[in-house]
Amino acid sequence: MTDSIVKILNNAGVYGWEINDEKTNGWEFYFIRHELDQHRVRNVEHINVKVYQMTDDGQSIGFASEEIAPTATEQEIEKLVSDLAYRATLVKNRPFTLTPPSEVKATEGKASDIADISADFIRAMSELPETEGEDVNSYEIFVSDVSHRLITSTGIDETEHYPSSMIEVVVNARRDGHEIELYRNYKSGTCDAAGLGRDLIKTMGYGKDRLLTEPTPVNGKCDVLFSGSDACEIYQYFVDRMGAAMIYRKMSDYEIDKPICGAFNGDKVTVKALRELANSSENHAFDGEGAVIRDTTLIEDGVAKQFVGGRMFACYLGLTDSFAPTNIEVTGGSRSEAELRAGKYLEVVEFSDFQVDSMTGDIFGEIRLAYLHDGDKTIPVSGGSISGSMNDFVGNMLMSEKSAQYDSMKIPALTLLRGVTVTGAEK
Repeated sequence: MTDSIVKILNNAGVYGWEINDEKTNGWEFYFIRHELDQHRVRNVEHINVKVYQMTDDGQSIGFASEEIAPTATEQEIEKLVSDLAYRATLVKNRPFTLTPPSEVKATEGKASDIADISADFIRAMSELPETEGEDVNSYEIFVSDVSHRLITSTGIDETEHYPSSMIEVVVNARRDGHEIELYRNYKSGTCDAAGLGRDLIKTMGYGKDRLLTEPTPVNGKCDVLFSGSDACEIYQYFVDRMGAAMIYRKMSDYEIDKPICGAFNGDKVTVKALRELANSSENHAFDGEGAVIRDTTLIEDGVAKQFVGGRMFACYLGLTDSFAPTNIEVTGGSRSEAELRAGKYLEVVEFSDFQVDSMTGDIFGEIRLAYLHDGDKTIPVSGGSISGSMNDFVGNMLMSEKSAQYDSMKIPALTLLRGVTVTGAEK
């Protein structure tokens, strides 16, 4: 099928093209409580084609992309390629060169044993300790071995294998005739049984505490501690602002070899893009345009070091060997957990939604469950919201030395933002 598409593209008279062919061999399991309700095998293929067109005068380039069904006939492929070629002419971007083959051959990897990975997830869930008040309502396991092949008009022809897993869990908690459900979605490469168990035990505790909450009493400025996956949004802010697209569009004011804020009174972040991160579902050898992914420091001790991004904007900035990063590691924390948990602060562990706007720096989140800590006193609270701006927080934020991993991001386990605006819940 792919060979037929290549032949049609080569005869289409277009400036350039890329084919991303992804084949997934997967197993799926659906459990109610711990009883298997159904399971199935999933074998799917997604073929995405991108076509580039350069104007006759060489002053602009455009592109368009579309998925082609693996069952498409030759006539259907020819029509789709023709449509893409026309649509690409409607887009007028500054010229840029397409990704050339790398002198370094990408590591292909090997197929994953989805049977063993599936067994690890099922075993981890069966060993989870439960009580009459807190237990697992249901869970769904999705385990896949992915084969990704990229072929381009510039001569790239690379294939990679990697595992990709996901488990969705619904946890129940009950107290005095009241019941609550908490949903969790974990993505990974294989199964981190120990980490999964720890987090679900913690989640069941959150469910119990959610039934005991008082309305959030704070109104005004307060230090806010992040101890879960929502902190990834905070660190994605730094990654986005080092992206070539944001720099070129002047949506980010970061400059190479200059601090990312005026003054630091807290910890300084170091952000790295990694080729491989243990148990990540995003351990890719190359990005969707064929650029080889490698370990690269984006920010070091609070100083911008390297912009990265897709081919078009990387060319506009004059970047060489750029790529779209997949795995991220953030370090720079200097505090112990005891230090970060001293004094009065609000620890938010459940948001109905938490967002960080990478362009403006604005943050906002509605509180579902938080803990108001004041010395030895801890009160579970809910309702209200937090807001503020990363522009104000970056120079004063504190991070733990200890790390936590959430799929493709490894970040400080605890992050403290100072002076966050907290709007309390109405009583």
